[in-house]
Amino acid sequence: MSYESNLDRAIERLPDLGGSDERLQVPDANAQKDGAFTRLTNLSEIADALDRDPEHLHSAIQRDLGTAGQYDDGRARYNGSFSGDDFDATVESYMAEYVTCSECGLPDTRLVMENRTQMLRCEACGAFRPVAKRRSTSQRTDRPDVEEGETYEVKITGTGRKGDGVAEKGKYTIFVPGAQEGDVVDIYIKNISGTLAFARLA
Repeated sequence: MSYESNLDRAIERLPDLGGSDERLQVPDANAQKDGAFTRLTNLSEIADALDRDPEHLHSAIQRDLGTAGQYDDGRARYNGSFSGDDFDATVESYMAEYVTCSECGLPDTRLVMENRTQMLRCEACGAFRPVAKRRSTSQRTDRPDVEEGETYEVKITGTGRKGDGVAEKGKYTIFVPGAQEGDVVDIYIKNISGTLAFARLA
């Protein structure tokens, strides 16, 4: 068999790296207020779309919102008042940490344990990396990195599922509608939920 024929066969067997995570259809969070609690009624559907264990996603949502909660039979309940946008933002953050490949940007990944370290293996491009560890919420300073009602200059380093610009400041992930990746902008912090902040262009 000729070199060209072998090359053609090898190329045919390569995974298709074209496209993006837009083909990952993640349902919007369905939040329902219940007194002092908020229910996320479709957590299991979201976890299924991400191909992740719902209890793992539930734990990450608790961490990001800075609250406690319970998960049972596909539904979750969290202490406090949260909106669907709050939950959507936690899902965005979860995807960046536990789903999307940092090399090819595709969601074709799975979580594996290697030497007691949680790793993310990409089935599309073969990348294999440790899950990025976030700074513990116990590592606090006298003044928080981000405060409601304050203005900051940030660099937009990513784009959320709904097209919002995403920036990082300290332990906070900040969502900025109208901002584009690569922009350096002044933002006004409207509200904060756990380690998530929601801002507008100042």
